Amino acid sequence: MSDKKKKKLTPEQQQYQDFAKARVPKAPVFANCIKAFLTGGLICAIGQGLNWFFMTYFNFDEKTVGSPTSAVLIFLSVLFTSLGFYDHIAQFAGAGTAVPVTGFANTIASAAIEHRSEGYVLGVGGNMFKIAGPVIVYGVFSAFVVALVRLIIEWLGGI
Repeated sequence: MSDKKKKKLTPEQQQYQDFAKARVPKAPVFANCIKAFLTGGLICAIGQGLNWFFMTYFNFDEKTVGSPTSAVLIFLSVLFTSLGFYDHIAQFAGAGTAVPVTGFANTIASAAIEHRSEGYVLGVGGNMFKIAGPVIVYGVFSAFVVALVRLIIEWLGGI
């Protein structure tokens, strides 16, 4: 708690805050980091295996293999979310499941599942992008800024 908030507390409230803080169990940060790293790495290794599979058996090249790989990872993420497996994986791995494609698909699918009782338009359609919407907006904006910077650099280099 910040010092400004501590000053506004009564002595009893401050004593309780100190009491509660002393009894909160410490999070196993190192173990959580290892689990997140290994799980995220496993998800990425599965994606790399899918890349290899599509390049070997379906004759995709390095430029075109990303689309089917992403589609399969998104499908598996949504399937595991709908069956309830993704929640158990995320409970174990924490941030390791936030690998961009699978974490993003899980976010949208879980919001859609949660609000399906409100109807397809106002429930699913209206609520599934509440969490993912800002990610999309800032992702598009960031891509625009990076493209603009690159264009300016190329233009200045051409002078």
